[in-house]
Formats: sequence, structure tokens, C-alpha cells
Amino acid sequence: MDEDAAQLAALGYTSEFKREMGLWANLSLGFTYLSPVVGVYTLFASSLATAGPPMIWALVIVGIGQFLVALVFGEVVAQYPVSGGIYPWARRLWGKRWAWMTGWVYMFALLSTIASVAYGAAPYVAQVLGIDSTTDASILCALALIVISTAINFLGTKVVAYAAFVGFAAELLGALAVGGWLLLTERHYDLGVIFDTFGAGSSGSYLTAFTSAALIGIFLYFGFEACGDVAEEVANPGIAIPKAMRLTVYIGGAAATFVALALLLAVPDMGAVVSGKDADPVATALTDAFGTTGVRVVLCVVLISFLSCVMSLQAAASRLTYSYARDKMIAGHRLFAKFSERRHVPPYALLLAAVVPALVIFVSKFSADALTKIVSFASVGIYIGFQMVVLAALRARLRGWNPGGKFSLGRWGTVVNAGAMAWGICAIVVLIWPRTPDLAWYDNYLVLLAAAVVIGLGLVYMWVAKPYEHSDAPAGDAIPAPSNA
Repeated sequence: MDEDAAQLAALGYTSEFKREMGLWANLSLGFTYLSPVVGVYTLFASSLATAGPPMIWALVIVGIGQFLVALVFGEVVAQYPVSGGIYPWARRLWGKRWAWMTGWVYMFALLSTIASVAYGAAPYVAQVLGIDSTTDASILCALALIVISTAINFLGTKVVAYAAFVGFAAELLGALAVGGWLLLTERHYDLGVIFDTFGAGSSGSYLTAFTSAALIGIFLYFGFEACGDVAEEVANPGIAIPKAMRLTVYIGGAAATFVALALLLAVPDMGAVVSGKDADPVATALTDAFGTTGVRVVLCVVLISFLSCVMSLQAAASRLTYSYARDKMIAGHRLFAKFSERRHVPPYALLLAAVVPALVIFVSKFSADALTKIVSFASVGIYIGFQMVVLAALRARLRGWNPGGKFSLGRWGTVVNAGAMAWGICAIVVLIWPRTPDLAWYDNYLVLLAAAVVIGLGLVYMWVAKPYEHSDAPAGDAIPAPSNA
């Protein structure tokens, strides 16, 4: 603990948080944020209908790309274990302006992701309660999930760590149990089905259909960065956090692929899903395997996963807001930087992580396919924020930065960093690429427009208010200063 405090002091900060997270608690936070069950159950139906069974390969491809990003983040957080994640990392790697914009984009994306996960849980809540999954019911269920998650977060780091571990255990065991039972009792196809499109994408290029369906992987494989968002609450962060990030990708990716494969093989009529006759293949497969009562039990476990995911997202978003405010980089920084000495949490930053997602959910009432739009924007915002850090790290390396934390990639660092950069650009292109040419242009380019609006507003605010000038916290010090010689 003394070594951790000394390292933080050397970086220019004195923490008010308590270091009550170990490796497993930190892993649990990242795992429940990544949440393989949430990612698969939310987008399995739309991805399968769009690209057929080969859509499962998106989980493998995206997993490899995001693992490169996790390795880069591991090096950065090992040297800069400061709460707030990618904002303070960008600050040390590049400078104040770059960090401000990174934090701005990432904050909007995190708050949108909270809304998307809560909204995605609503149909399962309705099914458990036996009510119709109407738009109004979905909004109420999503808001209830946010309220419960916020209450848990207000109880402090120790309770959040315990709740995250319970969510981690329940989700992992539930995924293994449900997937195993489906494979044993409801297997309708052999493994060759993952190469059969069943006519998906026949009206155009299959590559277009596959990249559209790849949203299931792109939405799934983030969350490992949350391990670093709470860096000041983790003991021995230079060792524990990079390891937790890697384990999050390993375990989360394996669990997601296993669940997706089990569901694929359990779909009774693949052609009906691809043609649109079976709009909810997850419910169909689970009902056939477990019956009406059994499905409700399974969905209760699924809802634990959704709740844990929202809770972890709120923890990450509140720490980012607090870190932003602590450096006086945001309007209302005095309020958002306030800290509860009793609970050891930033209360107003937590409230922001509840109120804004609730407003996003209310707005969804006016959109027919709100979930897909929210997920798409949330994902592209996360990936832009990620790549701003990856680019900053690559630039710093080329200008002399030599990672000095307890975790290092050594001579492979530049190669891995460049690979992570190339992968991230591809992922962003996939996310913003128009998929619905029959719709109005503004609907077809909604994700790109939303990202442009967020970035544009951030640039205007930064130019007018110059919030980056309000702080004298260290910035841009990763790159060695040139010697007089």
C-alpha cells in the first residue's frame, strides 16, 4: 500500500479512494462490464438474421484485435495507475488538449453504453415478469435497472467489488450451465453450420452482411479498460490491472463464443431466423430446452449479468468524471470532484452516470430501432476513445517513450501498438459504414453524424472555454525532454 501511494504521489496525486480491490475483484469488474452474456443475448438475433451462423467468427476476429489494445493499455496503466482510465493516460502520453477530447468522447460513449445495456435488459425483465414488452414497459424496466445499480454503487468500493464478483461468478457459471445443457439436449446442427450462411446476404455482398453482423463482437469486446478506471482502488495496480485486463479478454471472449455456439446449434429453424419469421431465436431455443418455468430461472441469471454490467459501467463512468473534475477539466468540476468520506465514492459523478443514461432511454421512445442505434453510437464512441490512447501511445513510443511500469511488452511494444492502431481503424470504419441504403440519408449515417456532433461540440467547447487551461496537473511527460546536448 505504501508503495502504491508513493507511486501515485510521484505522478502528482494523493488519492481519497481506499485500495479495497485485489486481482479477482478487478477482473470481476472488467468481466461484468464486458459481460459476454449481455453482449451475446443483446445482439445474437439481429446478427444471426443479418449474416447467418458465420457471424460467430466476428467474436474471434474482434477478440484478437481487442487483445492487442488490452496489451497497450496494460503497459500504460502500469506506469500511470490513475483513476479515470483513458483520460489520464492520454494526458500523460500526449498532453492536455488531446486528453480533454479523449475524455469528452469516452464520457459520452460510456453514458450511452449504460443506456444501451439497461435498455437491452428490458425485454428479459418483461419476460420474467410475464408482461408485454412494449416501448413504455422497456423504458420503465431500464430505468429500474439504473436505479438499483446506482444504489449499489453508492454503497462503496468494497460492496461494488463484492457485487461484481457475485455477478462474475453467476454469469460465468450460468453461461457454462446454459451452454452445456443446450449442447447436450437441443443440438440441431453439427459444427459445419458455422460455415453455412443459409442465404443471408444473398441480396448483395456477403462481406457487407458479415461486417454488419460483426457489431455483436465489436459491442462485446470492451470493458477491460474498466480495470484501469478504478486504478486508485486496486492494490499493486502495476501488476494486478494489466493481468486483469488480459484475463477479462481471455475469459470473457471464451465464454461469449461458447454461449453463441451453443445458441447457434440449438436454433430449431435457422432459415426462419434468417428470413425474419423467428425474430427471437434466443427465446425460442431457451424455451425448447428449459420450458416456460426453466426459462424464467435462466433469465433471472441473465438479468444478474445485465445488472452487474450496468453497475460496472457506472463505476467506470463515475471515476472518469471524477478524474476529469479533479483536474478542473469540466464544467461543474467543483461538484463532480466532491468525494464522500463515508462511502469513499464520488457521489455527484455517480449521479451523472445515472441521470444522463436515463435521459437517453427516454429519448429512445421516439425511435423504432432505438437499441441498435444506441449500441452503434456507444460502440463507435468507445472505439474512438480507445484509438486516441493507442495513437498517443504509438506517437510517444516513436518520440522516445520507454514504458517504465511493472508490465512491459519490451521490443514487441511498437509492433503490438501499430497492430492495435490498424485494428481500431478497421473497427471504426465498420461501425460508421452505412448499412441501410433504403432509409433516409440522415438515418443511414446516424452513427457517423452522432460521432461528428459529439466531437464537433467538444471542439467548440474546447475552443471557447479552454477547459484544458484550468489545470496544472502533469501532462505530456511520457516523452523524454530533449537534453541540452
